[in-house]
Amino acid sequence: MKKIVFLIFVVGLLAVLFFTKKGKVVKNVALSYVITPNYIKKDGATISKRILVPENFKRTTYPAGSFSNYIQQYALKPFDAKIINYDGQEYVYQQGHVGILEVPVPSNGLQQCADALIRLRAEYLWEQNRKSEIGFNFTSGHHCTWTTYAEGYRPKIDGNTVSFSKTASPNHSEENFYKYLNLIYTYAGTQSLYDELIKRTKVEDLEVGDMVIKPGFPGHIVMIVDKATHANGEILFILAQGNTPAQSVHVLKNLNDTAISP
Repeated sequence: MKKIVFLIFVVGLLAVLFFTKKGKVVKNVALSYVITPNYIKKDGATISKRILVPENFKRTTYPAGSFSNYIQQYALKPFDAKIINYDGQEYVYQQGHVGILEVPVPSNGLQQCADALIRLRAEYLWEQNRKSEIGFNFTSGHHCTWTTYAEGYRPKIDGNTVSFSKTASPNHSEENFYKYLNLIYTYAGTQSLYDELIKRTKVEDLEVGDMVIKPGFPGHIVMIVDKATHANGEILFILAQGNTPAQSVHVLKNLNDTAISP
């Protein structure tokens, strides 16, 4: 990654002068500063507009209407927005993000790391009128679809045994859709997504919208929200996450390499 080097030659009235005891000039001094490139455009209102692509890299583009394009164009709050917990309080650590996604944080505390990313996928399918595709596995492995829930079927859970029976009237409203998501948040998580999703075996096959998961109890999960590739094959990714406690979904800095962050 190139660094921008400015050589500032201070001459004339701005010269830095070194004098002998007799007041004669010995030499002028050139000062050199190394400045780390800034890849943030603070007024960028979406993920792809907030983050600039480094020199000789090209942002990966996707067809309009695809999930990858939906994520790249996802709206961000103003640059100085804070990470807010489900209880309305500011999260204790505010130094690790460069953007907050416009994803509401329910006050019930359920929308944690995996759940926030489940919501992004579910809302995309809802907005695309692909509602019949909305469905997620419980940690037990049982699949729960929106259409089943909307028809009034509810799970009865006994340990790892799950059965569905019709106990409610059909309701296909948006309000009921978010009640369905609360159910998914309760019984799905990092482990269920790890077990359910298709595995990628090569870095170059990873695309925007894919998940990087550390399964477990607790585990953690982040989503790839942007991608850029160099002519030599090097790939850079931008990551976003929800977290525990339930809080704003945010775009992460690269804390290991500030020269190319985020």
